[in-house]
Amino acid sequence: MLKKFYKIIIVPYTLVLLYLMFLGMGRFQYEDNQITVEPILSTLEFIHNTIGWKDIVLIVLGNIIMFIPFGFLGWIFPHLKNLKRLLYVFVSSIVIVEALQYFTRMGIFEVDDIILNTFGVFLGWLLRRLIEKKFTRLVL
Repeated sequence: MLKKFYKIIIVPYTLVLLYLMFLGMGRFQYEDNQITVEPILSTLEFIHNTIGWKDIVLIVLGNIIMFIPFGFLGWIFPHLKNLKRLLYVFVSSIVIVEALQYFTRMGIFEVDDIILNTFGVFLGWLLRRLIEKKFTRLVL
């Protein structure tokens, strides 16, 4: 049951996520191409310089939580049940998306986004394994 629901919802979910990454949440086109390549430091600086916890949670945790569903891609593509393959495919894909944000100037190419998004996929992969072990009947 969960696999069927996932197969139906993942494509629209991905489209909404891409919309948010390029056009949503008050996005605008930058005058110059933007890139942030300092892993972790830029996120720590963002947290330190941001006054509102709402912004921190929305940006930092959002970059993790919004990508958890991609950890379940093994339900559609069995070869992606393997963590290394899943992460290889995902990191390749998210680098392309970040590059598109850079080249279209509709976002910033941020290494931290790649790290946080990948961590979200990893958490989703762990959650998928847990669900498959604990709730076998619901998964089918």
